[in-house]
Amino acid sequence: MPVDADLVGHEGVAAIHVTRETTADAYGNRGVDVFATPALVSLFERAAIEALAGRMDPGQASVGSIVRVTHRAPTPLGDTVRATARVRSVDGAQVWFDLEAHDGTELVGDGEHLRIVIDEERFRRRVARKLAAAVDGEPR
Repeated sequence: MPVDADLVGHEGVAAIHVTRETTADAYGNRGVDVFATPALVSLFERAAIEALAGRMDPGQASVGSIVRVTHRAPTPLGDTVRATARVRSVDGAQVWFDLEAHDGTELVGDGEHLRIVIDEERFRRRVARKLAAAVDGEPR
């Protein structure tokens, strides 16, 4: 599933308003009412998906494979976090992104992310085989 190398430098952006549902408290870190690291990772994935939107062939999608993130600063309830994913390199079906997130005051987080471009139909067949094996009593 090669992806066009001209994609290098292309960016995707995603933003989120920090609500109770996206705080560390909501993820089980009681009393910590700031933007949660799992929510930051999700935001970075959304930005990377946005960077690839309209850039793949019909029947292709992408799946996350590697995420390395440093959560650098807290963002309180009510603020907005904006994430950017910039394509760093393309190697066949592998697309690496450089990540940055800001909350209007400072850098909140950064890192890197690898997405793999897949053939949707082949992927669905693979998932269906796993489901069928589970129904047949085979361990997953």
